[in-house]
Amino acid sequence: MVVNRRAKWVAALRTPVGAFSATLLVVVFVLAVLAPILWHDNAFEIDTEAIAQGPSAAHWLGTDDLGRDILFRVLVATRLSVLLAVLATVIGVVTGLVLGTLPSLLPRPAARLVTSAVNIAVAFPGLLLVLFFSVIFGVGTHGAVMAVGFALAPAFARLAQTLSASVAGQDFVSAARISGVGRIRLLVRHILPNIGEPLVVNATIGAGASLLAFSGLSFLGIGVQAPDYDWGRLLGEGLNGIYVNPAAALAPGVAVVLAGLAFNLVGETVAGVIGVRTGLRKLAPRSVTPARDEVAEDRDDAVLVVENLQVAFPRPAGWTVPVRGVSFTVHAGEAIGVVGESGSGKSLTGLAVSRLVEAPAVVTADRLEFAGKPLLTTPERELRGLLGTSLAMVFQDPMTSFNPTKRIGRQLAEVAEQHQGLPRAKAFERAVDRLRAVRIPAAERRAKQYPHEFSGGMRQRAMIGMGLMGDPRLIIADEPTTALDVTVQRQLLRLLARTRSERNTAIILISHDIAVVSQTCERMLVMYAGRVVEDLPSAGTPRHPYTRALLAATLDLETDREAPLAVIPGRPPEPDRVPSGCAFADRCPAVTDRCRLEDPVLESVESGHRVACWYPQETSFSQPTKETVTAGGAE
Repeated sequence: MVVNRRAKWVAALRTPVGAFSATLLVVVFVLAVLAPILWHDNAFEIDTEAIAQGPSAAHWLGTDDLGRDILFRVLVATRLSVLLAVLATVIGVVTGLVLGTLPSLLPRPAARLVTSAVNIAVAFPGLLLVLFFSVIFGVGTHGAVMAVGFALAPAFARLAQTLSASVAGQDFVSAARISGVGRIRLLVRHILPNIGEPLVVNATIGAGASLLAFSGLSFLGIGVQAPDYDWGRLLGEGLNGIYVNPAAALAPGVAVVLAGLAFNLVGETVAGVIGVRTGLRKLAPRSVTPARDEVAEDRDDAVLVVENLQVAFPRPAGWTVPVRGVSFTVHAGEAIGVVGESGSGKSLTGLAVSRLVEAPAVVTADRLEFAGKPLLTTPERELRGLLGTSLAMVFQDPMTSFNPTKRIGRQLAEVAEQHQGLPRAKAFERAVDRLRAVRIPAAERRAKQYPHEFSGGMRQRAMIGMGLMGDPRLIIADEPTTALDVTVQRQLLRLLARTRSERNTAIILISHDIAVVSQTCERMLVMYAGRVVEDLPSAGTPRHPYTRALLAATLDLETDREAPLAVIPGRPPEPDRVPSGCAFADRCPAVTDRCRLEDPVLESVESGHRVACWYPQETSFSQPTKETVTAGGAE
């Protein structure tokens, strides 16, 4: 990665634009450093015999009203002009970052207030904001710096808000949140490093805008005051005699243009290298259908108890409820599979029990307990340690589950530092040990690598290793075998099984592949349209038509290759268009009028087997064998 990035920089600097912008910027900064040292006295030397003269051999750009050499004054003014522009840019970027990231740290009402203020400020032209802040901070260098800086802040705040929101939705941020990382640490360690590059690009371009704005204020007489001077002040002085000596006004103007062009072109060059293109109160849902699922009798070793779990999202016409009254219990050492088509609510259920569903969504439940703690009423600070060490989440896409800017070992070690109080070195040793436990070869070397240097299967194993940094009582694996070859799938499933047997860890395996779940888990929860329609032992006989249809669509070695593949006709209903009766009625081959009018209750048909169907089928049904081809048949 370092070599590729270096090659990109070399290639960019070899282009005409890159070479010109880099050379121009170097010249500007060299003049800013050396000009006041070399020509300070020449710039202030008064020649009474050459007052307000045009260009000559002695004074290449002429002199001003006091006989001072204009060329030397323009060169010496480079330091103050560039320095003030950079200071204003720093103020603008820092203020913008604070305003842009505050909404993620403040309570929701205060966050909305900050966001609204930024939106209002962005609506005004930048020059108008500069003049407005100049009145507030007063005339002079310090006031102008503050005015230009705060005028730049709204644009950076909007950019930071947008970039932060895009990164905050990534799985590695959710994983850090599950591990108990606080909001400020989450912002500093995981979000800001991933939005730094576009901010640097825009800051570079913003420096050119700051230079122009500052020169404008000095030109108007409200910026730099005598005896100090910058390019804007020189431009204002030279404008009075532009018809006598045009060079007195053109020279500082050209300096502003060239320096601003250097900043802008460098920003565009950086954008090309890093691949960034510039320019860039909680209510309870009223329409939620009351849940009627029955919960299996609790045992003393229950790790997770869920009763009548509902997740609702607000919409203009009411509420959309993609999870409708889900109930189940997970005991210590138990493996439960959750299957169903896309949109059935599987992943959202896993996120809800992990407390990863955020506003404006509303999560409600009659009972939602993990390790005896109520998740909905216990303060976040009190739950942070419990969830960080006792609940592990393995997301579907391991590439987005890790922070791409941090090494794998550091990300694992952060869990031990945060919750177990281990020093940095000890935490890293434990991270290496956990990588060995999940069969990562050369674990110590691999721990120093970045996520993109791992294969897909190794990233999934590293995710499980992150969960094992504590002592997890429950692992929620959200489609961990998706997009992996069957060999890696088998390795991951064996790893989960070994973790379960060695640590008595409960596992919730969310998957589209009913064959994988039936071979790996003791129980299956079949979800459809946001509800559990069947809860059965993996070795049991399915009774619900939907479960039987999923199994019929699963391929195995005995499947007739000449026969057409079995499919489930139709599509699941949209979350906001679930019918009043059975949601599967339109696709069920045994549908009756009662099915379309009344929603069946999830009730027990035999010990350990619950079905939500008015007419559960009694005939036997062959389960997938160990040789089942895991081809995603439930899809």
